[in-house]
Amino acid sequence: MKIQVVKFLVLLGIVAGLFFSCSSKRSKTATGTPVGSTITSVKLDTVKKEQAPKKAKDTLRAPSYTPAVTPKEETSIKVTLPQVQREFRAAWVATVANINWPSKNNLSTDQQKAEAIRLLEMLKENNFNAVIFQVRPSADALYQSQYEPWSYFLTGEIGRKPYPFYDPLEFWIEEAHKRGLELHVWLNPYRAHHTNGGSVTAQSMVKRASDHIVRLKNGMYWFDPADQRTQDHAAAVVKDIVRRYDIDGVHFDDYFYPYASYNGGADFPDSKTWNAYRSGGGKLSRADWRRYNVNKFIERVYTDIKAEKNYVKFGLSPFGIWKPGYPAGVTGSSQYDELYADAKLWLNKGWIDYFTPQLYWPINPSKQSFTALLKWWQSENTHNRHLWPGLNTVGVSVSDKPTEIVNQIQATREIIPNSVGAVHWSIAGLTKSSAMLSKISRGPYKQKSLIPKSPWLAANPLLQPTLLLTMEKGNVFAKWLHKQPDQVFNWVLYSRYGDTWETEILDKNVSAMEFGKSKNGKNLNAIAIQAIDRLGNESEYIAKSVK
Repeated sequence: MKIQVVKFLVLLGIVAGLFFSCSSKRSKTATGTPVGSTITSVKLDTVKKEQAPKKAKDTLRAPSYTPAVTPKEETSIKVTLPQVQREFRAAWVATVANINWPSKNNLSTDQQKAEAIRLLEMLKENNFNAVIFQVRPSADALYQSQYEPWSYFLTGEIGRKPYPFYDPLEFWIEEAHKRGLELHVWLNPYRAHHTNGGSVTAQSMVKRASDHIVRLKNGMYWFDPADQRTQDHAAAVVKDIVRRYDIDGVHFDDYFYPYASYNGGADFPDSKTWNAYRSGGGKLSRADWRRYNVNKFIERVYTDIKAEKNYVKFGLSPFGIWKPGYPAGVTGSSQYDELYADAKLWLNKGWIDYFTPQLYWPINPSKQSFTALLKWWQSENTHNRHLWPGLNTVGVSVSDKPTEIVNQIQATREIIPNSVGAVHWSIAGLTKSSAMLSKISRGPYKQKSLIPKSPWLAANPLLQPTLLLTMEKGNVFAKWLHKQPDQVFNWVLYSRYGDTWETEILDKNVSAMEFGKSKNGKNLNAIAIQAIDRLGNESEYIAKSVK
């Protein structure tokens, strides 16, 4: 802490004397992506947002030369800042069977990195703010693990690490955070081997944990969820990732006990653990016993995550229907009876931070209506956790898929206005359909958005930033600093022309900006900055007048 304080004071002194003494190339790097495309305008003391004038790019840009005027410290002022849009916007990146990334299991390290960067750049450029990255598709790892082997989907061989070596998860985290994107790790807790995962070898968990793994009739292998060793192992994998990696969330999808079709319609083969339970005096029915096994595991994982890092969110994405008839008129599969997943209970108990039911149906058909199901899940959200539905961006069954997805995004904003968000299945629905991507990015995602806050998760208050202003050749230069830069995830920059505020969400590595002194006939009269932490909480703002 003492070192950080000294560094900050030294840096502040240097800035006061050598403000913007960087080269043109460094200035461009410091300010990240081109500015002006995500500016929003609001009237003073209101929260109404408007599209910025196109010529904003000409008046708000990164410094490209060294100003000759030494910055003059101005007294901060009190202002009423506009509200900033908040919405969780994520996409799943599936690694199982090389669905999304890497596109093949024999790519070089450089090729894998290039593909990852293209995906992350696409999300950033289209105003997404999170990615859900599958790191454990089937008891394997797309990261350095002491518990499980390297994934077949990464290198084409179970247990073989990338060459030249790198840690894919570490790389994804670093590159996502550079772009202002949260990264959530997605794990399948019980799948032990996928049919597309190559031959089962001695490195596979199928061999290493053979006494509590069963083979299904479709060729997949599954951990027995009732075996305590399964629960201990999966929990240890989660804790290891949370402890060692700078992630923002942990995510499970809909695979608990497998779908009946995976075993040819036959019952799950767990007679060994079931008979042991009954011999020990267990009284639950077999179905209730299975649900109990999953319930206690979900509660355990949530508790373990919070014990390690309270700010890491735990998200679940169950099958979209709890039971047929909930709500009235809904038909289809029952996760409660088939997957033995009582997802309603997890939501009722608050064992999650965000809940993403896979509502992969259109709005209109009543048998599986997107809006009817979302309203029902919200009625069960007794702890007011985030409810961010999963959208079938790849294959929702309508003729005009882009319009349907945009309508679903709008519906979530209306049904759950206090914590808006959605997760898109999958990123392929964006990369392989220019019509879909264009419809979303030019419509509901036209402007950047902060993630919604999670008030039930404690966070250390962010300190107020420091803001310095200077003038040069008719333009205004702003430079901001924070005493604890590692706690900053985003910045929100505010500028006031006349009585109209403009806001812009910036990546954490952006630290300077240039403004024109006037726009649309109105003079620039105030600039303000706020730091945002990884839970979406704001620092106190600092604002200064422009004279």
